Amino acid sequence: MGLVLEDVFKAQNPYIVFAMIFVLVFLGANEIVLNKSKKRHAGMYLSVLLSLGVSTMIIGTIGSRFSLNQGKFWDPRIFVPTMGMLLGNGMSAIAVATSYALNQLSEQKEMIEMYLSFGASRWEAGRPVAVEAIRLAMLPTINAMSIIGLIAIPGMMTGQIIGGAPIMDAVKYQQIIMFMISASTALGVLSSIFVCMFTCIDNSHRLRNDRISSSKPWIFAKKDEFLNNIKRGIIGLKNILLCCFIKKVDVEEESLGLLSSRN
Repeated sequence: MGLVLEDVFKAQNPYIVFAMIFVLVFLGANEIVLNKSKKRHAGMYLSVLLSLGVSTMIIGTIGSRFSLNQGKFWDPRIFVPTMGMLLGNGMSAIAVATSYALNQLSEQKEMIEMYLSFGASRWEAGRPVAVEAIRLAMLPTINAMSIIGLIAIPGMMTGQIIGGAPIMDAVKYQQIIMFMISASTALGVLSSIFVCMFTCIDNSHRLRNDRISSSKPWIFAKKDEFLNNIKRGIIGLKNILLCCFIKKVDVEEESLGLLSSRN
């Protein structure tokens, strides 16, 4: 990222800034779904992508414009680092929440099905799992907020102080960022857990373990086949171009031979 940030800062173009944010959100969703989660539910990639992107974009935009008093909220020197911090914390929280929820839905399916058979709605049956998943996901952020400035000095605040910024300005900036992190993390976790629970327990109040799998999305499962097809296509295109070039050279040599024979 360091190779790109300087050019993004110099460009001062909102389209470039938003394109970079989209790439960061896309990479974050890939990391959660493909690397952090051992189990996945149907439509998990899209739900995580939207939960992560919408939550960080809403809180990042509001916080940069009003809390940090930026005339242009997309100013890359403020907006890009802020979004990076929000995405980093949101990724970890969403990964913890969805992984715990999917594991519990698989391991405690008998208990959940018993609740459903006794007339509980899908929200009533899945609420204990959802509440515990949200609690575990938000615990690191809440702990960080409880000790900030008292026991631990956050890295961003330390960096500003070392950089020569006034201490009170560094403290205020750190407080604003922590509130933004907690808000975006909570919003992302809530939305991803709601989608997870309503996907795994359908609107007919049935537990759908068939929608939970340990396999990667089909597009990534067939990645090697896709790359091999691209490789074969490139080789085929190369051979076609090479044949055309050889034929062109042969025609030119033949033309030169005819001209020389006439002379």
